[in-house]
Amino acid sequence: MITREGRAKALALRDRFEAAGAQVVEPPMLQSAELLLDLYGEDIRARAYVTSDALRGEQMLRPDFTVPVVQMHMAHGADPARYTYAGEVFRRQEDDPDRANEFLQVGFEVFDRADPAAADAEVFALMAEAVAGLNLRAATGDIGILTAAVNGLRTTEARRAALLRHIWRPRRFRALLDRFAGRTPVPASRKALLANPQPRLGSAPLIGLRADDEIEARISALHADAAAKPISDGEMDLLDTLLNVRETVPFALSHLRDLTVDMPSISDAVEGLAARSDALVARGVDVDTLDFEASYGRTSMEYYDGFVFGFYAAGRADLPAVVSGGRYDALTRRLGGGAEIPAVGAVLRPGLMAELEAGA
Repeated sequence: MITREGRAKALALRDRFEAAGAQVVEPPMLQSAELLLDLYGEDIRARAYVTSDALRGEQMLRPDFTVPVVQMHMAHGADPARYTYAGEVFRRQEDDPDRANEFLQVGFEVFDRADPAAADAEVFALMAEAVAGLNLRAATGDIGILTAAVNGLRTTEARRAALLRHIWRPRRFRALLDRFAGRTPVPASRKALLANPQPRLGSAPLIGLRADDEIEARISALHADAAAKPISDGEMDLLDTLLNVRETVPFALSHLRDLTVDMPSISDAVEGLAARSDALVARGVDVDTLDFEASYGRTSMEYYDGFVFGFYAAGRADLPAVVSGGRYDALTRRLGGGAEIPAVGAVLRPGLMAELEAGA
């Protein structure tokens, strides 16, 4: 339920970010379902409210603000730019009746190509100041380091692409890794298909939307995958070591630099973390006590592709993140029609902040 206290907190936060140099924007509450489905796939239907009309087709009640703000900026925004907003977002809840399906969100977004590390630090420090006094724990990570590690694997392009698609789905990602490393048995149905030299002959009539050539292309892809060499045990061990990095920023940085000896593909991303650490220090952030987790942000931050962070209420595992944010350069490429700009932002839950301030 959206309370009067939560709404007052939202407006105060938006005013704070406007004073920090952001332009206030108000994206429409109804968003194109076609765009969101293109970005996230059919999975978004389980999390969003969908409606339609004869003129505009399928629409979704705003599941977040970032996508429409990026659309707006890429269409006619200045460079650089900073935006803030406050309003309702909507999320379907089918399993947990205690989780809100409508709540307030306040955000701050930066589009600036001059110094990405400094922009990351600006957003993080601004969020830390906004929630100071709430006894929150900060967590940080960097999706870009894992992405670089996957891109450096000595395997086929198709396998790398499949892993990159599922970085935000840890179980599926692990299942694919184990299969590509030959650690899980090939299903009997796939063995039978691969053993059949002409699998389409004598099969059932075509049904559904897939054409015969699409089916043949898929079969060819399965044969190519079966012929590929497995990912080596050495590379798997290095990936596991990377995924298990969970330390304060200075120790994590030291550990990751050690890994670059055997994983040179992550070198640039690791040095990006070092630059961000320096920029955070310049903003007054105590990085010596700031946690870094290499796997952080892989379950709920699908459009983030670099720095990720969140703030959580200590001792309140029942609550979602009070603040979440990160870098989403790739999203600007997707929505920019050929243009792109480095971008980073964060959102706050003013209702949760008001609840914590009241001692609930």
